[in-house]
This record gives sequence, structure tokens and C-alpha cells, in this order.
Amino acid sequence: MMENKATALKTKSDLAFLLSISFPMIISQGTDTVMLFVDRLFLSRLGTEYIAPAMSGGLTSFVIISLFLGITGYVNAIVAQYYGANLRTRCSSALAQAVYLSFAGYPVLIFASPLVKHLFIVVGHTDSQVLLEYSYFSVLIFGSLFSLLRNSLAGFFIGIGKTRIVMTASIIGMCVNIPLNYLLIFGKLFFPRLEIIGAAIGTIGGNIVSAGILIVVYLSRHYRHCFKTSRNWKPDIPLLKKLLYYGFPSGIEGFLNVFAFNLFLQLFHSVSEDVAAAVTITFNYDMVAFIPMVGLNMATTSVVGRHMGAGDIKGAEKATWLALRVAWVYAGSMMLLFVFGAPFLVRVFLPEAASAFQGNVVSLAEVMLRLAAFYTLADATQLVTSGALKGAGDTHWIMRATVTAHWIMAVISFFMIKVFSFQPVVIWIFFIFFVISLGCLLVVRFRGGTWKRIRLV
Repeated sequence: MMENKATALKTKSDLAFLLSISFPMIISQGTDTVMLFVDRLFLSRLGTEYIAPAMSGGLTSFVIISLFLGITGYVNAIVAQYYGANLRTRCSSALAQAVYLSFAGYPVLIFASPLVKHLFIVVGHTDSQVLLEYSYFSVLIFGSLFSLLRNSLAGFFIGIGKTRIVMTASIIGMCVNIPLNYLLIFGKLFFPRLEIIGAAIGTIGGNIVSAGILIVVYLSRHYRHCFKTSRNWKPDIPLLKKLLYYGFPSGIEGFLNVFAFNLFLQLFHSVSEDVAAAVTITFNYDMVAFIPMVGLNMATTSVVGRHMGAGDIKGAEKATWLALRVAWVYAGSMMLLFVFGAPFLVRVFLPEAASAFQGNVVSLAEVMLRLAAFYTLADATQLVTSGALKGAGDTHWIMRATVTAHWIMAVISFFMIKVFSFQPVVIWIFFIFFVISLGCLLVVRFRGGTWKRIRLV
């Protein structure tokens, strides 16, 4: 009896610790969701023709940046393992290498961005779509350095478990971003009316503020004393190689997976303007479910990394199952929202569905949003298990497995859309089946236990 009580108390303690790490990250990622959502909501007031380009241009910019976001963001796992092994100064050295990689990656992003315009043209977007989405994309890429720096600094704080700092920086960045977007999109007060370009500038402004807050805290007295943050800025080749060895697969995985997803989205957008609008509205709400769970993914990576660094394999495994339960609770609430709230949610973006065009968009978006409820649990599962595997260092397998799965999905989608002209709902059901399959694949890998034998530190 006493043993059962002790086990229950330990479980509650573990859950409290996990929530203390993950909840601020869920809120932090939630602020990004709010910023993207409000961005597109503001732009929808300019006309339905702005909805799809905002998503297309924004997602494509994320595709291009994701390679370096994945590499630099893996500093989370490395810092967590060093922190778990009580090697504090190595934590700040790892962050320094991530900052160097951020600056190294920025010129690559700038030089690669003109190629994207041709992608929009090749997949069959109209001239008006290309003009809007490339304008949005190019401004976001210009400010991508601040996204990379914010990502690296956030990885350090997540790795040591100080996620409230990341949350605070994100909330303040959001509070700058939303009013700035409003002023620049609509040309209020003394600001020019920049429409979709104004939305991109507002996003950059929010990232600058968030990154600035993180660097100020990083260089504050406490962190200078405990982690030697003001001294450990020297290049460390062995540590840089470690970050690249484990982080590069993570970056390639993110880049190729989001590239495949973006290709799927661009193909969907090429069907017709009403389908493009319906898909964009659906994914705007899907982000409400998905992006906060990315915060739980990051927190799981940190917690598992700390356990692995301390040699506590059972603790890493237990933390992962606890994280899964938390994710399922959140995903379940999103399922109910999508099933029962679809009509209201869709009409937030299309308040006056009087025209035949908007009527078609509303009916299709409602069906797609209700169907999206079926894969929210799978999304939660794959995010938590992939976060755990990354925390343990199993990045090479994740890269091979998930990239293969995503590109099989993209190729099949191409034939379904361009060759066989399947109905949009059929294509959407196929995509849902893919997400569910991916979630099952990652659970099987985690249960297999290969990750238990990997050592980063």
C-alpha cells in the first residue's frame, strides 16, 4: 500500500515537472499561432484573394528557413544533455555554435529566395497569386536572421528548463506584432497602407523584439555567473561537429518534410481559387491544434535529453508517456471544437458568404475542418514521440523514416490532383490517412527502444 502511494506521488511529481517545462512552451508556440491567425484574419478583410497567398508565401518561407531552424534548434537537446550531466559551461558553448550557424545560414537563404517565384509559377498559380505570395515571402526571408537567432536562444533556455523566459519573450513579441500588423496592413495612424507586405514586416518586428529579450536575459548577471555566457563565444570545432552531426538530420528532416507538405499545399491551391481558400482556412485552424503541440514537442526533447544526460533511461521513457497523455487531452479538445464548431469557425474568415464563390468555400472548408478532427490525436502522437527520439539523439532514423513517408505522400498527391483529378475531399482524406500512419510509425520506433543505446554526452 505504501509503495503504491509512493508511486502515485512520484507520478504526480513527474507530471508537475513536465507541465512546468511544457506549459510555457505551449503558450509560447500558441503566441505564434495567434500571430499567424491574426495576420491572415486581417488580410482576409482586404479580400478572399489575400487568404491563400498569405499561407502559401508564409509556409514557403518556413520551408526555406527550416533547414537552419532544425540544425540550430537541436541545441535544445545538446544543452539539455549537458545540463543533465551538470556541465553548465558546455551549455553556453553549444549556444555559441548555434549562433555562428545562424549567421552562416542567412546568406544562403537570401541567395536561394529568387528561385521560389519560379516554384509558384510551375505549380500553376495565377499571376495575381504569385505577385502577392512572393511579396510576402521575400520580406519574411529578408528578416529570417532574427528568426534563426530567436530559435537558437530559445533552444538554450528550453534545454535548461527555463521555458518561462521563452514564453515571456514570445508574448511580448506577439504584443508588438499584432498592432504593428494592423497599422501596416490597413495604413492606420501615420503608417503607409502596405497590405500583405505590411503583414510580413509586422512579423519581423515581433521576432526582433523576442530575440532581443532573449539575448538580454542570456547576458544577464545570473547566466553570466552560472553558465559563463559572456565568455563562451569561441568557436568549438568538436562541439560544432556534434551539433551538425545530430542537428543536420533534424534540419534536413524539417526542410524536406515541410517542402513535401508545401508541395502538397501548392498543388491543392492550383485546383481553383475556392479550393485554395477553403484549404487555407482549414489549415489556419489546424495550426491552432498543431503549433502549441510543437511546444510540447520541444519540452519533451528537453526533458528526455536531461534524463539521458543523467543516465536515467527509465525517467526518459516515463516522461514521454506522460507527455503523450497531456498531448492527447489537448488534441481531444481540438477534435470536439473542429467537429461541432466548424460552421462558426469558417465564417470568422468569410463573414458574408453571399456570393456563389464564398458559398462554395464555406461548404468545402466545413467538411475539411470536421475531417481534420480525425488526425489531431495522430499529430499529437507523432510530435511527442519525435521530440523524445530527438532528445535521445535518434535523429538519423527520424530523418530517413519521416522524409520517405512525406515524399511518398507528395508524389501520390501529385497524381491524385494533376493526373486523375480527384475531388478535394478525397485528397484530404488521403492526407489524413498519411498523418495517422506517421504517428503509428513513430510510436513503433519509440517502443522498439533503439534510442536507449544512443549517447550524445
